[in-house]
Amino acid sequence: MGKMRGKMRENWDLRALRFAIAFPLLLAAAFAVCALMLRNTLPEPVAIAWNADGGSSFAPFPAYVLGGGGILVVAGWLVFIQAAPLSRPVIMRRIMMGLGLMVSLFVTAVLAAGLVGQSGLADARMSHVDATVLALGAGAALPMGIVMMMAFKPDPRWTSEDDAALAIEVVHAKDPSLTEDSMLLWVHARSSVFVMIAVAAVFPATLIAIALPWLGALLAVAAIVGASFLFVRVRADRRGLQVFLAGVLKVMTVSAADIAGAAAQDVRAADFGGWGLRHHGGATAMLVSSGPAVVVRQVDGRKLALSAGSVAAADSLAGLLNRVAARARRSDEPPSL
Repeated sequence: MGKMRGKMRENWDLRALRFAIAFPLLLAAAFAVCALMLRNTLPEPVAIAWNADGGSSFAPFPAYVLGGGGILVVAGWLVFIQAAPLSRPVIMRRIMMGLGLMVSLFVTAVLAAGLVGQSGLADARMSHVDATVLALGAGAALPMGIVMMMAFKPDPRWTSEDDAALAIEVVHAKDPSLTEDSMLLWVHARSSVFVMIAVAAVFPATLIAIALPWLGALLAVAAIVGASFLFVRVRADRRGLQVFLAGVLKVMTVSAADIAGAAAQDVRAADFGGWGLRHHGGATAMLVSSGPAVVVRQVDGRKLALSAGSVAAADSLAGLLNRVAARARRSDEPPSL
């Protein structure tokens, strides 16, 4: 028995399962009690279906109560039970729990409206579903279901994402300086460069578009693409250095073990062949302007140069790369997360 219960705990949210089973049963019992209170005011048999003229199909009172209660329980179970398996996504379980409450309350409102509409009549053929009871019950079902969706907190399940998060936390606990060895840097050309591009390309494109719209659009797109390549995303951590042109296109990757050293320098773009991605004089450069940059020396003798945007950012990036390179040289392989 204990083993079976343990297996159920691995696959089911037992708290949600108990609610899913018990709530429709209690609601059906409450409906039966209220129906018995109206018994003396109802005709025999009672109507179970209606048309524009009144009741069209009939059944004994016990059949209405038992059949309606059974429908209520089954409908509630079919929806509520979807919120109990731990394998389902959390958002789905919350939605199904709210829908289960809506369905249960709505079915109860329909059953109650059918009985109240017959109260005080001698012949069920003269009856109609009570619109007030139906509207109030259905109107209450919707907000109650939404409240249940917001309030229900499914039991958590340990997933592969949790394993990965735990592994990262263990690494952080063993080496608190890990958070300091990560840096994300965006650098771009000076604003005057973008103004020059707009004046030299976008403005003429608007004039050309009057005569040749496709050519004007092509020129404008080319200017925008060219300007985007003056944005660079630099990512450095214990694994090494990565440089992304226009923020998405990876153009440089240097592992920490391949870094011999890094230094912050004030460079001239012309010394490395100009702006953008360049291979010049045995060095690879990704410069968006002259000014603060980081020059990286690789173990194989090659050099990399990349813009840093400011002197402080260049100093921080160079210091980080030197630390991770020294750590990588002390170990067989760079630590990975």
